[in-house]
Amino acid sequence: MSTLTANDLKTRGVAAIEAALAHQSEAVISVRGKDRFVVMEVAQYHYLRECELDAALAQSQADVTAGRYVVETAQAHMARLEALLAAKGDGATSARAGSAAKKAVARKAGRRSPAA
Repeated sequence: MSTLTANDLKTRGVAAIEAALAHQSEAVISVRGKDRFVVMEVAQYHYLRECELDAALAQSQADVTAGRYVVETAQAHMARLEALLAAKGDGATSARAGSAAKKAVARKAGRRSPAA
C-alpha cells in the first residue's frame, strides 16, 4: 500500500491521490509521520461495504441455524433491553441479572427463549 503525506496532499491535491491509486486499490495518508487515513476509489469502497454486509448476513444466518435468537413482541424486546442495560450498570451481578431478565421476558411473552 502506498503512503501519501499530508504535505503531498497540500501541494499536489487530488493528483497525488490519483497517482497513488494508479497501481493499488488503497493509499495511506500519513500526518506527522503517523498513518491516519486511507483513501480509495468509490468502487473499492462499495465492494468492501458489500463484503461487510455479506459477512453480517452469514453471521445472522449462522445464529438462526444455531438457535441464537429470541422471538418476542416489541414490548418484550424493549423490556429485555432495559433490563440488560440496568444490569450492566450493576457491575458484578450483571451476568446473573441479564440471564434472569431473558428468562422473565420469555415467560412474560409466553415463549421459550432459545438463547436462554
